[in-house]
Amino acid sequence: MKIISWNCNGAFRKKYHALDDLRADIMIVQECENPAESTQQYRDWASNYLWTGENKIRGIGIFAQPQICLSRLDWDDGGLQSFLPCTVNNDFDLIAVWTKYANSPNFRYIGQLWKYLNLHGVKIQDRRVVLAVDFNSNTCWDEWDRWWNHSDVVKMLAGLGLSSLYHTYFGEAQGQETRPTLFHQRNDEKPYHVDYAFASAGLFDPASNEIEVGDKANWLQLSDHMPVIFSIEL
Repeated sequence: MKIISWNCNGAFRKKYHALDDLRADIMIVQECENPAESTQQYRDWASNYLWTGENKIRGIGIFAQPQICLSRLDWDDGGLQSFLPCTVNNDFDLIAVWTKYANSPNFRYIGQLWKYLNLHGVKIQDRRVVLAVDFNSNTCWDEWDRWWNHSDVVKMLAGLGLSSLYHTYFGEAQGQETRPTLFHQRNDEKPYHVDYAFASAGLFDPASNEIEVGDKANWLQLSDHMPVIFSIEL
């Protein structure tokens, strides 16, 4: 199964066709509009989807091909932002994530995920899970006196049986990524790696599955984030 995770940087109603040629089975899109409150063309394209957001123009959506069954999981987010969990084809759980500042002076961005994992870690540990994330975070920004740094969350995910597909496939260490997923303010001199995919054991085999980061030559005109494209075993 081919999956894409992409922060579209807003106005997805004008950009969704950029994903068509990639022929993905599932597309996770951060910063997209609610199709139910947008253009007819966008609604027609998004015929099979789940969406959540704080307002109608900035949310997170999971879009799937018509034959795929998406069943939303009733997991309380505790006011955290932004998380969209579902079950795919009764086979595995997919948690789409876009961590935000969330008006939290202490637990912003990666801290939101740390809290979410504390809420639902027991469920995740016992299931087949894919986590597709715009963390807005990287190990290079760890703070020495904070117990929920990026590195701490990666270790927490490992304890739940989830590993980073990018780091598994390319053999790179956290914080040493050579393929940026974000060009801050669309400036190619400000590259960062902040978008990730994690999966439970057995869902990703680097010998037969791939992961790639979109090329800035194709995507920077559309968004400051590059798509993360990967495949998993069913």
